[in-house]
Amino acid sequence: MIKFVVSALWISAATVGAVFYAFQASGKSDDAAPAPAMFGGLDYVKTDIITVPVVRDAKVDGYFIARLVFTAEPARLNKLSVPAPALITDEVYSYLYSTPQLDFTGQAPINIDKFRNGVREAINARVGEKLIHEVLVEQVDFLTKDEIRNHPNRRRKPAAQTNPAPEAAP
Repeated sequence: MIKFVVSALWISAATVGAVFYAFQASGKSDDAAPAPAMFGGLDYVKTDIITVPVVRDAKVDGYFIARLVFTAEPARLNKLSVPAPALITDEVYSYLYSTPQLDFTGQAPINIDKFRNGVREAINARVGEKLIHEVLVEQVDFLTKDEIRNHPNRRRKPAAQTNPAPEAAP
């Protein structure tokens, strides 16, 4: 009976020691490299479609349309007093209006990396810390004012083609 009690105590002590060691060994050390940004630990937040009118010489030339996805740490996102998609939408507007080098009229290619990095840096500067790790582009379009005006006309068929006149009965 004594052997049974001693062996139970020995097994319990060995189990507690192994669990304690496992928790101590799994703790992060200060010299460990941080996990890469694309492999977990971050939330991916998708914005609604952002439509920004492009104004040149006091007239609307067209509309910049984008849908973005950004990555951030969930704990920091929860601490924000403003919803993160609203913050990024505001920064996209601010960035597009404050960067006259971006030309969407199709005469020069758009530097999408400069756009993504600029929006990310603007948001992080506004918040005062590294909130947004990466800005990913899901959709970017530019529609001129003429393309938007003519779009419904291209879909609409004349009434004579859709409802032919009834033929006269003999």
